[in-house]
Amino acid sequence: MIFRNCAGGVVFYANQVFLLKNEKSEWVLPKGKIRNDDTSIDAALSRVKIETGISAEILLTAGDTCYEFFSISRKQPVCNQITWYIMKATNKNFEIDAKLGFKGGGFYPIDEALDMITYSQDQSLVSLSYKKYKEIMKEKKENKEKLAV
Repeated sequence: MIFRNCAGGVVFYANQVFLLKNEKSEWVLPKGKIRNDDTSIDAALSRVKIETGISAEILLTAGDTCYEFFSISRKQPVCNQITWYIMKATNKNFEIDAKLGFKGGGFYPIDEALDMITYSQDQSLVSLSYKKYKEIMKEKKENKEKLAV
């Protein structure tokens, strides 16, 4: 079995999360393999930018997931361990990289996105990340208001 360390982003803009439709028509989150001397943070930000065109900032770690699949090209099983980050997009602009096999994507309201997401562990990840995201944004707003007084 091949083990790969990966990183990705749960990217929010206002009350929406970004999803990609991959070549298998599965709704997934942007992610990719950690390469060379990259940190998981570098890889997560880079994959989000490459796959979606989104500039984002990391707010917090979201946790880890792991999934296995059989690679036809490698003729053996692969295990991807993914470190996830909660991210905030700087704006709502995006440009999906079709050359990577993506068929679509965009920002979707949380309730709609949870119904669209293909894998249950990704649904749980988005749900928990959204709760953390809302707390972070609330704290930022309260801190701004305190500074303004």
